[in-house]
Amino acid sequence: VVLLVLVGLLAAALIAADKAQSNQTIQTLKDKNEALRKNLSGFVFEDLTCLKCEAGWEPHGGNCYYFSTSKSSWTDSRRSCTDLGSDLVKIDSREEQMFLESRLSSLMEDDEDKFWIGLTDSGEEDEWLWVDGSALDQSLSFWGYGQPDDLGVSDLPGADCVRMGQKDRYDLKCWYDRGCDYPQKSICEKTAAAELIIW
Repeated sequence: VVLLVLVGLLAAALIAADKAQSNQTIQTLKDKNEALRKNLSGFVFEDLTCLKCEAGWEPHGGNCYYFSTSKSSWTDSRRSCTDLGSDLVKIDSREEQMFLESRLSSLMEDDEDKFWIGLTDSGEEDEWLWVDGSALDQSLSFWGYGQPDDLGVSDLPGADCVRMGQKDRYDLKCWYDRGCDYPQKSICEKTAAAELIIW
C-alpha cells in the first residue's frame, strides 16, 4: 500500500512538473509572438504593390503618360502609341484634364504646337468616339471656344481628330478639332504597372 501511495505521489509530481514546463513553454511562445508583432507593427501588409511607370513616362492617377514631341498624323501618332504598349490618351475626368493641360504648356513652342488625344469623329460626323470605342461624355468635354468647328487650314475633307493645348494659358477648355493628317505632337497613355514590394 505504501508503495502504491509513493507511485501515485511520484506520478502526480511528474504530471505537475510537465504541466509547469508546458505552461512555461506556452508563455515563452506568447512573449516571442508579441515581440514579433511589435517589430512588424510599422509595416502595412494589405498593399504590397507599387504602381510604376517606365523611364520617359510620367505617372498620374494610376496611369502612365508619354508626351511625344515627334510630330505626325493622328493615325501615325496612334500607331506610335500602340507600338509602346499604349494608346492615345482618353480623358476620363476634369482632374486628368487639369494634369495634362498643366504639362502641355511647358512642352509647346507656340499656340499651334498642340498634342493629339484619342478622340475622333472620323467614323461619323459629330459622333465623337474615344480610341476604346466609347462615346464622348459631353459633361466631360473641354472644347475651346467655337469648337468643334470642322474647319482648319488645308483640312480636307474636314477636322475629324482632336488635339489639345494652349501656350502660356491655363484654360481647361483647350480641345480643338483638326484634319487627322496634320502633323502634331501626341500624348500616349497606359495603365501603370503593379510592382510587388519585397521588404
